[in-house]
Amino acid sequence: MLPFIRSDLSKLRAYTPHPGGSAGEPVQSSIDRLDTNECPYDLPDELKQKLAFTFERLIESNRYPDGSYAAIKEAIAEYVSESVGFIETAKIASANISVGNGSDELIRSLLIATCVGGEGSILVANPTFSMYGILAQTLGIPVVSVGRSEANFEIDLAAAQKAIEQTQNPPIRAVFVVHPNSPTANALTPAEIDWLKSLPANILVVIDEAYFEFSQTTLVGELPQRPNWVILRTFSKAFRLATHRVGYAVAHPEVISALEKVRLPYNLPSFTQVAVEVALTNRQQLLGIIPQILDERSRLIKAFNQVPQLQVWPSNANFIYLRLKDAGDMDAALSHLIQQLKTQGTLIRHTGGGIRITVGTPEENTRTLQRLQAIL
Repeated sequence: MLPFIRSDLSKLRAYTPHPGGSAGEPVQSSIDRLDTNECPYDLPDELKQKLAFTFERLIESNRYPDGSYAAIKEAIAEYVSESVGFIETAKIASANISVGNGSDELIRSLLIATCVGGEGSILVANPTFSMYGILAQTLGIPVVSVGRSEANFEIDLAAAQKAIEQTQNPPIRAVFVVHPNSPTANALTPAEIDWLKSLPANILVVIDEAYFEFSQTTLVGELPQRPNWVILRTFSKAFRLATHRVGYAVAHPEVISALEKVRLPYNLPSFTQVAVEVALTNRQQLLGIIPQILDERSRLIKAFNQVPQLQVWPSNANFIYLRLKDAGDMDAALSHLIQQLKTQGTLIRHTGGGIRITVGTPEENTRTLQRLQAIL
């Protein structure tokens, strides 16, 4: 290792994007990519044409983007307010919004704003979204992990509370949860929400609602009473803009001000900003596919439950989590299963001691079922 590189980086692994594969191994072009929780449908052609026209006629490539993001912040605030029914006491304004180059950038900014320099550690409940821990470790921030129930993946609240009370030097400064959780697809329970509400004001509570459009369950309405809470969302899932990498945070204006201080300037390209505006303007059309995705989710869960070797859990997201029953060496069995599916043209994700399967198109889902049943 080069002498000027931080010594602790030797213990870390770089994030490996999917689709996976060994070095030099070609990836099939006609593959069912059910491993990254994207929407299986591309933007409609007419919206792509609008974006192409905008890029050709209105965007000056030699100019920096609008770094204030005023237009998309207002549009996002209006959309978020819709999710709480425009209740006046919970109405969201542009001052409550920060945008990032994917939610990952916002997570990193929150870590910088709260824990860097030995000021704090973070709490996560595994299995969960891995980037909380990965980003914290790259910044030299300690990660405290607690478990989840094997029955329904609820957070071990007794262990979490004990960690809050006993962790010192540095104390826990931020708690990260996903609602619904990834990879296990379970929404926060009333008991978990009550526990989050009980946390003191000196702990930041980060609630990641990346799959809100599929769960239709949000805690945005709590924000006016809870200045230590922040909601994260993304345009990469239901809005079909994964290639544009746009996430946003909804929080108290002082939290947003802190994020603005640590974010990089011009972090969203002009074309990406236009894509967000077009997506939000046409949100009824884009989100109109969600009922079909949820119907397909139900079809898959029902079919998986009929396979004796599979243990399947309910889902509040656009993916399904399952494990093999009586597999002995679970990791080895899952790795073998995933490799067989990949060979036949289906990519799924091995994570959290199980496998996560994104709900795809009806054709993709049928092929997945047929291949999985044949292998098992």
